[in-house]
Amino acid sequence: MPDLLDRAAVRLDAVAADRDDAIRQCGRTLLDVGAVDTTYVEAMVERERSISTYVGEGVAIPHGTLAGKDAVRHDALCVLRFPGGVDWDGNHVVLCVGIAAKGDGHVRLLSELAQILLDPDKARALRESTDVDEVIRLLQPDAEEVTQ
Repeated sequence: MPDLLDRAAVRLDAVAADRDDAIRQCGRTLLDVGAVDTTYVEAMVERERSISTYVGEGVAIPHGTLAGKDAVRHDALCVLRFPGGVDWDGNHVVLCVGIAAKGDGHVRLLSELAQILLDPDKARALRESTDVDEVIRLLQPDAEEVTQ
C-alpha cells in the first residue's frame, strides 16, 4: 500500500467547510498526483450521496462510484487530516483516506485499510500524526505480517 501513497498526497493540516468540501479536497489531491482526471472528484461526492464512506473512529474513506472508474489513471491513496474536524452527517471526522483504484482494486485497498484501522493504536496514531513519514509508515503492513 505505501507505493500507492505519494508524499505529496499527504496533507496533515487541512480545513474543510463541510463533508463535501473535504471529499472534493481528497479528489483534488488525487488529481494533483496524477491518479485521476477531473471527473473523479464529482464521482467521489456522488458516492457519498448514495452511501456514507464514514467507517468510524473519526475516519472516512471517500472513493468514487463505479461509473467514475474510467477517470482513474492509476491506483493511489491520499491522506488528509482535518485537526478541527469535519461534520460527516453527524459524525466527527478528522482523517480522510481517499482512494482511486482501477477495476476491483478498491476492494483490496479497503480491506487493507480496514485491517490497519481496526488496530486502535494505529488508528489513533493516524488521526493524531503531524508527520508525513509517520503516516506513510503507519500505512505499511507490519514486518511480521509480511513474513508470514
